[in-house]
Amino acid sequence: MSVFATLVDGLADLLRPLCGAGAAAAAVVLFTALVRLLVHPLSRAAARGQKARTALRPRIAELRRTHARDPERLQRAVLALHAEEKVSPLSGCLPSLCQLPAFFLLYHLFASTSLGGEPNTLLGHRLFAAPLGGNWSDALAAGGPAGGAGLVYAGLFALVAAVAAFSYRLTSRTAAELTPGPEAGPAALTKVLPFLSFFTLITVAVVPLYVTTSTAWSAVERAVLYR
Repeated sequence: MSVFATLVDGLADLLRPLCGAGAAAAAVVLFTALVRLLVHPLSRAAARGQKARTALRPRIAELRRTHARDPERLQRAVLALHAEEKVSPLSGCLPSLCQLPAFFLLYHLFASTSLGGEPNTLLGHRLFAAPLGGNWSDALAAGGPAGGAGLVYAGLFALVAAVAAFSYRLTSRTAAELTPGPEAGPAALTKVLPFLSFFTLITVAVVPLYVTTSTAWSAVERAVLYR
């Protein structure tokens, strides 16, 4: 954790001449962008996998006609087809899973009052009127929804909601292009995926800057990779 704090603190020092009092907040945004940049190869692989699954539609449709009366054999045939073409039905989950460690580390970084036995100096920084060490419930307790911190969170919620709506349209369109195969897991996943965009609205209340930056990155990345 101390190494992690040193990294964010170092980024804040580098950005201080440009961002002044908002250097720590800018450091969190930059750190998030670096994490997403590292995960980008997996996102590209997931996009290729999804396009490959779309290309398999005619062959899966033929298998469904051939094995219409034998669901178990149909499932085996579809799984074998995916294995033959080296296409994983769940490859799209990898980028999100790889981000989880950074998400939880950043949460603990700004939830800890001390790091390595020393006071956590990052907690003294703010994003406008909102302390970086706080969350939405703290903002509501301090001044209510119309208070300074409450308005900062309201702006972040509005921004993430707009990005989530955009992502929902993109994901719905992409999911509609995929053939729901006989395997229940992937089929159910493609139905649920569009709604996961709005789950970020909940996490904004806990780690606002990371979630806002990551959500915006995801929307732009998805628009580019799935165009």
